[in-house]
Amino acid sequence: LYTVNYRINMELKCFTFNPFQENTYILWDEQDNCLIIDPGCFTNTEQQELLSFIKDKNLKPLAILHTHAHVDHIMGTAFLQSHYGIDTYVNKKDLVWYESAEISGERWGIKVEQPEAPSHFIPEIGDLSFGQMKLEIRFIPGHAPGHVVFIHHESKQIIAGDVLFLNSIGRTDLPFCDHDALINGIHEQLFPLDDDYMVHPGHGPSTSIGNERKNNPFLR
Repeated sequence: LYTVNYRINMELKCFTFNPFQENTYILWDEQDNCLIIDPGCFTNTEQQELLSFIKDKNLKPLAILHTHAHVDHIMGTAFLQSHYGIDTYVNKKDLVWYESAEISGERWGIKVEQPEAPSHFIPEIGDLSFGQMKLEIRFIPGHAPGHVVFIHHESKQIIAGDVLFLNSIGRTDLPFCDHDALINGIHEQLFPLDDDYMVHPGHGPSTSIGNERKNNPFLR
């Protein structure tokens, strides 16, 4: 659980939620508009923790964004859709996971509420703008068929989902995975960025492009 402050239009808060220890992110700008990315809040306590933070900061939720739709990353989506009535974004190729949230939860012995259909599909190339925040989309499948990452270039921050971790990468032994696509995507879409871009992953601590370029054993 941490907060990162930037001088350029955006602040970031990370919460670690649910049995999978998934990282949920809130981004907000100088006008207190906020985005909720990969809401994994599962228990009532976790849900209230997220709501309380947003309320205490007087933030205005604008949208729910998903890097991908594995069940640990969408456990809180239905709750937030109901509570805030805001739009939901996911890449169309990840509907195979998004639409099976309840079934996926059952396979893990967990009761997950099925989210409402997404409001918008995230393109594979382009930008999303909310308030003062502009996020570039980069499409990196492999861990999930519709996986995207969000890059805020002004502050050199990457919300990476389960693509790239500290000295590791996303698993590729699940259905619809592609190991070669993941490796190629990291090299082609992330490693051209400067070393000082920070990577905020879907699990575990943050890292940097420079550290992963130098030390990640999967990417040498």
